[in-house]
Amino acid sequence: MPELPEVEVLRRSLKPRLVRQAVERVEVLSPGLREPFDHRALKRLAGRSIGGLRRRAKYLLIDFEGGSTLVIHLGMSGRFTIVAHDEPAAPHEHLAFHLATSERLRLVDPRRFGLAFALPTAKLEDDRHFAHLGVEPLGSKLTADHLRCLASNRRGPIKSFLMDARIVVGVGNIYASEALWRARVHPRRSVARIGQGTWERLTDSVRAVLGQAIEEGGTTLNDFADGEGNAGYFQVSLAVYGREGEPCVRCGRDLRRFVQTGRSTFYCPGCQH
Repeated sequence: MPELPEVEVLRRSLKPRLVRQAVERVEVLSPGLREPFDHRALKRLAGRSIGGLRRRAKYLLIDFEGGSTLVIHLGMSGRFTIVAHDEPAAPHEHLAFHLATSERLRLVDPRRFGLAFALPTAKLEDDRHFAHLGVEPLGSKLTADHLRCLASNRRGPIKSFLMDARIVVGVGNIYASEALWRARVHPRRSVARIGQGTWERLTDSVRAVLGQAIEEGGTTLNDFADGEGNAGYFQVSLAVYGREGEPCVRCGRDLRRFVQTGRSTFYCPGCQH
């Protein structure tokens, strides 16, 4: 599933190709994804130019002139790529934005867990998809003090805490496992047993893992590709995720896996406590 780094990589790859480009026509090719498409709202984007691309959590935000924003969420298997105008429609192509450059920006999603909708830019923060979201992990609001304050009076495991989008957005399963390994913190440790110094290490580790993943083009395990169809390479740098039974690169102990809240969690029993 594309996580925050993958969406940021997508944004960066599309930005130079899309900003100031006009959308001449919008094709809605299916009823919807995990939510129905609002055909009228999407088609009202036709004839407008793209002013900028942003990201909020795992959502890609494309701002159009006139105060409208297109919101894209890739779900489990979505791809949002630019192809030639006459490229045949792909299987599971649900939306197509025909550009004045004779290219087509298309949303392909075989498993249909993604989202695509348009709304007034001014209403974005209050929309139900965004109103509950926590701080951005790469922004200035993510601090050790902020996490420690939110963890007060809680007792749950730290990995679940980091993956709670109401606390901090975009730290999905892969990156939570990697950040905890870097910080030498066991995924099951209770947030009630974490001191200020460990919160500092965790904050730094989350930033470092996400930053490295972005620089290396994201993690391509199954479906992810950037706006030009290129796969990411961060999976080569994964220290623990998907490496059960292999030696830890830091201490040499065999890495282990267990299921936590329905997700595979990878860790080192030797250096994560």
